[in-house]
Amino acid sequence: MTERDPSAPSMVEIDWRGRPLSLEVQWVGDDDPALPVMVFLHEGLGSVAMWKDFPQQFCERNGLRGLVYSRYGYGNSTPRPAGERWQPDFMHRQALEVLPALLAALDVERPWLFGHSDGGSIALLHAARFAEKLRGVIVLAPHIVVEDVSVASIREAREAYLSGGLRERLARYHADVDSAFWGWNDIWLDPAFRDWNIEAALADIRCPVLAIQGEDDEYGTLEQIYGIARKASQTRTLVLPRCGHSPHRDQPDALHREAGDFIRSHG
Repeated sequence: MTERDPSAPSMVEIDWRGRPLSLEVQWVGDDDPALPVMVFLHEGLGSVAMWKDFPQQFCERNGLRGLVYSRYGYGNSTPRPAGERWQPDFMHRQALEVLPALLAALDVERPWLFGHSDGGSIALLHAARFAEKLRGVIVLAPHIVVEDVSVASIREAREAYLSGGLRERLARYHADVDSAFWGWNDIWLDPAFRDWNIEAALADIRCPVLAIQGEDDEYGTLEQIYGIARKASQTRTLVLPRCGHSPHRDQPDALHREAGDFIRSHG
């Protein structure tokens, strides 16, 4: 009998608003249960596979256990039905309902959160409600308001998906690529989403926060991270040169170093 690789992705079943969800999860890094857990929350088009080896390397370098998961509609998790459109509060639901259910199902207590883009916004919203249950939050290129530059880039992504080969590239990372893309793209381009704003919630964050953004981010201005620091004064901000919307791809060494030092400085 062949033993299953404990680091291979697996599925976790949770109940969300009366509906069963299967979420794809992967444990990476050190398997010592006494170590802190870092939970990785992917971007708006991400998944477990799309992080590639960054979570593994980050956890190995910094002595952490890592939990990577694909949100509902992404990767190998339960796909979004074709007729279901997400609402402007979709990130709130992920932060306040789905993520707590997943952590409870896996008996994860007092983790760090590491969120990228939409995943960063979800991490901030979770911290605003459950800060006492977290060690801290690290966010890469998070969104706290909807900016014109974000909408313009997401509109360009739509064109690339329809005719520019983006669909084929993303299909490597999602069992149902249309579920992943249209769930994200439709809501971000919905006029009702232009008023989405989480600034008021940020003042309730009491845990350590490191907010990182590339100076060449094509999906948001630096006001996204400076706005976090204005509302949560304990926030440390870091702007990375020669870096776009994905610091873990554009500047991985700097991110390993800076985020690792931040974690160690907070025990």
